[in-house]
Amino acid sequence: MTSDRPDANSLLRSPNNKRSENRLKPAVRKDPKEQDADAGSYLLCRHCLQVISSPAERIEVQGSHKHTFANPQGIIYEIGCFKNAAGCGYTGVPTDEYTWFRGFRWRVAICGHCLTHLGWLFMSTASSSFNGLILNRLVESKKEI
Repeated sequence: MTSDRPDANSLLRSPNNKRSENRLKPAVRKDPKEQDADAGSYLLCRHCLQVISSPAERIEVQGSHKHTFANPQGIIYEIGCFKNAAGCGYTGVPTDEYTWFRGFRWRVAICGHCLTHLGWLFMSTASSSFNGLILNRLVESKKEI
């Protein structure tokens, strides 16, 4: 059986996993019980329930984990910053056009399973990168991997 859908592997590229610790900080958790609750939790694509990341991958960028931005068309996104999002693939040529984070270029991040747009991969010239994922396109679950 053939599919009209493009092969996901032909669209996806893995980011350079080098990180610069001076700009990206783990998100601070005030309640140790919340950290324990995150153990075994996963963030899934809301559309197909593919594992995308985990709450343990949350980081702060420019002082916050969550950010709200509007794109040039006026669409408003609430994104969360994540060190890694292993369930994402990336498409497009890196650009700094309309970037939300000064010094970072971006590519579109999509679900590696269903190709739903989940956010962006932000990459700096200092070889640091992070994922800005659209929070309402994710769901948290205790799904087993």
